[in-house]
Amino acid sequence: MAVLSGETTRMEAYLDQAMDEVFSTMLGVRCLPAKDGAIAERETISAVIGLAGAMSGSLVLHTGNRTAMRIAERMTGIVPPDVDAMVRDAVGEVCNMVAGAWKGFDQAMASGCLLSTPTVIAGSSYELFGQRARFHLERSYDFEELTLMVTIFFESA
Repeated sequence: MAVLSGETTRMEAYLDQAMDEVFSTMLGVRCLPAKDGAIAERETISAVIGLAGAMSGSLVLHTGNRTAMRIAERMTGIVPPDVDAMVRDAVGEVCNMVAGAWKGFDQAMASGCLLSTPTVIAGSSYELFGQRARFHLERSYDFEELTLMVTIFFESA
């Protein structure tokens, strides 16, 4: 599957739909493209899902600590005291659901692209990048008063 310039808009639309679908269904809130792309929180948590098959790459969900804790609270109904295993698991699971929903909107990806289990990274000083990525998509989203970001990078198989 070659990604042409016109496909970028389609991939963005799939991602926008996947984000809102997952957040509406699993967290009970709308999640829409952000007007301002910045993530204000310094400490971050990123969940990474590997893509293999019809395309090779990663989908990464980046949040600040406060945003990650709110995601966990919305999913479980429990207010976490800090970023703990429950919070990390919740962010990883949301990333997994977003990746599954996103690839499910495209017939070739739905049947020919496998997802890894999520890997969650926490801290304030790290950089994630795809060494051979030909396609790079980065979108920020708002839910409630919080912002998070999704980055997708891949190359066709």
